Amino acid sequence: MGTEAKRVLDLLAGRNGTLAVAESLTGGLVAAALTSVPGASRCFRGSVTVYATALKHTLLDVDAALLAERGAVDAEVARQMAAGVRSRLGADWGAATTGVAGPEPQDGQPVGTVHVAVAGPGGLVIGRRLTLRGGRAEIRNESVRAVLRLLYRELVENG
Repeated sequence: MGTEAKRVLDLLAGRNGTLAVAESLTGGLVAAALTSVPGASRCFRGSVTVYATALKHTLLDVDAALLAERGAVDAEVARQMAAGVRSRLGADWGAATTGVAGPEPQDGQPVGTVHVAVAGPGGLVIGRRLTLRGGRAEIRNESVRAVLRLLYRELVENG
């Protein structure tokens, strides 16, 4: 994860860009990967860990009706989390993770269902659905790698 985090931070630093992260199932692991890189403070504004569904609305402005209808494990929820953390923390880019790491299904979604999303300048918001296998730790770690890879790709293509 350190390699992915360093690549993201290097790109952001080269552009004087900033990043904020919203995490659910990863519980702070994305922020930990980013802050493990020396000099991360040049670009990383901070993170919000929103494990409770209601906090996704109150802290990140995710639509309450959407959460009530679909639950927290949803592509649009991930996109709104990324946009919300970008706005709330005043960053150029926002990234988000939400999903089911297990051991039980959530919101009618099986273990391993994960959504990652990135929000950038000019209204760009992109998400990706993952179907992951493995135990809780593997699902969470792969979610971190996936959101950092998505962010890197968007920085290269649209940054």
